[in-house]
Amino acid sequence: METVKVAVIGSGYLGKFHAEKYAHHPDAELIAVVDTNYSRAQEVAHKTNAQALTTYQELYHQVQAVSIVVPTPLHYPIAQDFLTHGIHVLLEKPMTTSLEEAQALIALARKKNLILQIGHLERFNPAFRAVEGIVKNPLFIESHRLNSFQERGTEIDVILDIMIHDLDLILTLVNDEIKDIHSVGIPVISAMIDIANARLEFKNGCVVNITASRISDKGMRKIRIFQPDAYISIDFATQEASVYRKIEEPGKIPYIASDKLVTEPKDTLAEEINSFLTSVKHHSPPLVSGEAAARALKVALEIVNQLRIDTERIVASH
Repeated sequence: METVKVAVIGSGYLGKFHAEKYAHHPDAELIAVVDTNYSRAQEVAHKTNAQALTTYQELYHQVQAVSIVVPTPLHYPIAQDFLTHGIHVLLEKPMTTSLEEAQALIALARKKNLILQIGHLERFNPAFRAVEGIVKNPLFIESHRLNSFQERGTEIDVILDIMIHDLDLILTLVNDEIKDIHSVGIPVISAMIDIANARLEFKNGCVVNITASRISDKGMRKIRIFQPDAYISIDFATQEASVYRKIEEPGKIPYIASDKLVTEPKDTLAEEINSFLTSVKHHSPPLVSGEAAARALKVALEIVNQLRIDTERIVASH
């Protein structure tokens, strides 16, 4: 196919950016923007020269691929509908609200021989791409993802909303199974958990300390990785990465030398959509598969369930 006929389902904060990227991509033809709020769909569609719709069923025979950018509880039914009708899917994270739903979508995509890519955007961050070949046998990882409060996304806990980004990255870097999870977290502004910390212990000995907050006054998106031969720092906000190594020279006191990696600034959403369109056109495996996203979702749900049990216990004791 020369161009991929696409639609964007959901025209909220992130959906409008999906529409803009497709509208400007030479390999895509944006057919429609869909939202139950017609005026919002119309506004985005007008800017991207597409059709505005309030329902998506009429698109089954008009498009080859879709971006699904709707509230998380709607991910599964909408993705299932499009996959059932033979349409490739880029599904925003978190993949679904349950592991059973995620596995059902994976099985359906496999059965239909379709691309199912999940929107873990940080995988396309040039700073992360720069260190992938450098990270080897990490022993300790510290991650901080702190955002200011925004009402969107509060239908789910901060773990599924924000922390899942870093869970996906960490599971990509540490190629082993998790042995144990210890977590703490509380709701502060919303009815869901707004700040959480989790300690992950892997079977190979690697320990991860991960913090996510959506009630911070300042933003931060950083990961620090410690391994036998180096300490690696990634700043996802600035798209910068550095490697620190111990240098030993005869007759000198050992010292730490830093090496700032060369990274070219990228529009990570544009990179994600370009990767999706490439997978669709060439029927090649997506960078972020349903299987990879389900693995991150499994860990995220374990943390959520652990925190809910702890919260219920605290409430019951009072």
